[in-house]
Amino acid sequence: MNLHEYQAKELLQQFGVAVPKGIKVTSQQEAVEAAKELGGPWVVKAQVHAGGRGKAGGVKFVRTLQDVEELSGRLLGSTLVTHQTGPEGVPIHALLIQDGVDITKEYYLSCLVDRSKKRIILIGSSEGGMDIEEVAAKTPEKILTLTIDPTAGVQPYQARDLGFRMGMAKKQVDQLVKVVSGIYNLFVQKDCSMVEINPLIVTNDGQVMALDAKISLDDNALYRHKDTAEMRDPSQEDEREHIAHEIGLNYVALDGNIGCMVNGAGLAMATMDVCKLHGGEPANFLDVGGGATAERVARAFKLILSSDKVKAILVNIFGGIVRCDTIAQGIIDAVKEVGLTLPVVVRLQGTNVEAGREMLAKSGMNIMAADDLTDAAKMAVAAAAK
Repeated sequence: MNLHEYQAKELLQQFGVAVPKGIKVTSQQEAVEAAKELGGPWVVKAQVHAGGRGKAGGVKFVRTLQDVEELSGRLLGSTLVTHQTGPEGVPIHALLIQDGVDITKEYYLSCLVDRSKKRIILIGSSEGGMDIEEVAAKTPEKILTLTIDPTAGVQPYQARDLGFRMGMAKKQVDQLVKVVSGIYNLFVQKDCSMVEINPLIVTNDGQVMALDAKISLDDNALYRHKDTAEMRDPSQEDEREHIAHEIGLNYVALDGNIGCMVNGAGLAMATMDVCKLHGGEPANFLDVGGGATAERVARAFKLILSSDKVKAILVNIFGGIVRCDTIAQGIIDAVKEVGLTLPVVVRLQGTNVEAGREMLAKSGMNIMAADDLTDAAKMAVAAAAK
């Protein structure tokens, strides 16, 4: 789950990381009032879940209240298209009115999990304010990493060493120790998957603070954090993915025309791979879970059909925890309920598989049974091409 910049900065402040003064607003009037409260000049920043806001016109430096009013009126309610959003863009429902600060130097700092090392790592660079991927590609020597021992946590000497290697002066290195400790503690205590400060700035008076921030939270741990779970903004998510989240399904929208419904993430990935192998394009990743019920299957069908790109549906279910005849009944009920006219290819394996196949065969519906995944994928690709 991603957070908006203003939310990320609220969390950073809770863990002792300095940020510029800023106020989140949702209307022109609020924007002007916030600007008056802060004093000028200001930076007006669109609050969307996407990088590249500045290049797309979503971040502007302004000097007058009239400019704040005009810009906020133009941004609020509009759609911002960046290199990360795709052509459909994302809606702007909120802005951050922030103090304009004088910047002496920009750095990069982030915290994430290195799965190959099975450790949390800190990444620092003297090249802040740029895409870190570009820095890594062109000047990899400027990407500095720090691996944290989970039993000891991050140590002050490690933060100081990182700061000096990034080219910071001693005064700023002393402040960096607090910043590094803050983002590490935030990362661990709030079950984050990423905390990124880009840029981490040094102001003209020598203060180190987070000018921009991005935080991603581990969805699997949100049950432990009611406060951060409430920060979810459905307007920034694909509507179908949000609906799936609310009803307990794992769904990711894709660009193809074969709707896939599978139980188990690994089996879902394999199903999509086999579809691609035989010339098809999956319209989605959809894992209904090991405990799939007839009701969940019906909901999954409705979710798949919410995309007008879908021309055929491939159901690939392994009946282990749940019986195949239960799934078959769910498929039949779902096809009846939604009035499905698209071809459905079903491959069942596992407990009560023969009973499940017999139910599908006798349903009298446009349901094609397949014995193995390869046959099922070929049938689905052919059906989608008609």
